[in-house]
Amino acid sequence: MHLALIAWIAAGLVALIAAGAVYQWLGLRRDARKWPPPGRMVQIGGGRRIHLYALGEGSPAVIFESGIAASSLNWRSVQEKVSRQTLSIAYDRRGLGWSDPCSPPITASSIAAELHTALHAAAVEPPYVLVGHSFGGLAARRFGSLYPAEVAGLVLVDAVQPQEWSPLPEDRRRMLRFGVRLARRGAFLARMGLVRFAVRLAMAGSRWLPKAIGKISSGEGASVINRIAGEVGKMPRELWPMVAAHWCKPTSFLGMAAHFEALPACADEVLAAGPIDGIPVTVLTAGKNEPVPDAAIRSIAPGARHVVAQRSGHWIHLDEPELVLREILALVEAARSPAQ
Repeated sequence: MHLALIAWIAAGLVALIAAGAVYQWLGLRRDARKWPPPGRMVQIGGGRRIHLYALGEGSPAVIFESGIAASSLNWRSVQEKVSRQTLSIAYDRRGLGWSDPCSPPITASSIAAELHTALHAAAVEPPYVLVGHSFGGLAARRFGSLYPAEVAGLVLVDAVQPQEWSPLPEDRRRMLRFGVRLARRGAFLARMGLVRFAVRLAMAGSRWLPKAIGKISSGEGASVINRIAGEVGKMPRELWPMVAAHWCKPTSFLGMAAHFEALPACADEVLAAGPIDGIPVTVLTAGKNEPVPDAAIRSIAPGARHVVAQRSGHWIHLDEPELVLREILALVEAARSPAQ
């Protein structure tokens, strides 16, 4: 009797897992039909593609770099306003959004090189004003150091401070291990359809069951997930279904894990490259977080302009988009002035 019960439970679990996998497969197909890439899928060599979403026209082009787990959608509100003045391009690094999966190891140089290749393949002429949020700030800084002749300015939006990650303190090492573990667990749960099920319930207005699923599946990571969901809630409501579709893909979680793993090496590269010289740099920092020392700002660029977003947390472009817009357009106009 005992063995029969175990066999019955095992058969039920197998059936449940199989049903979840089929549910996920059908969902991926539906999402691909309903939410195709809004921009261009650009070949960057080796069969790899990057998604570029362009709005507006003019020069210099403004290029948006997203945070460690965010997609091009994260910039949509600011991008649309910038596009009224010049060409604006938000893109997805490989492993995120609509771009192809990434292939670790990731470096700041590889990210910059892939973006550079994609821009030229898409016939987006320099100069560029690069706008990088959080981890994207490391990528933007590396792009500036590798291709200075093509960069008209940098706007760093509460960017990662590389000296906080190199050499890597033990507390941040634990933080990264936790992030990688949580992301890989998310990829497994996404394959089983559980992430999709929880997201669908949340989008339908349910609260307690998705939270319960998140708590059970991610443990301490539930608070992290809740914070990210709170930031997504600041984005335009029409973008939520597309963000949800990305979060349901195992490749998005694996891309997130790869970026977490890459963070120390990316910080090392940016520090080794030294301060940015000869390029206008604006550094925006969050007023609700710990103040950034002047020495840290000068280590980015000796003449960097430092602006504190007093009403913002880490996601300044969602808390104070008009401030970010103002600083971007100031560099756009400065880049145009020599030609006038």
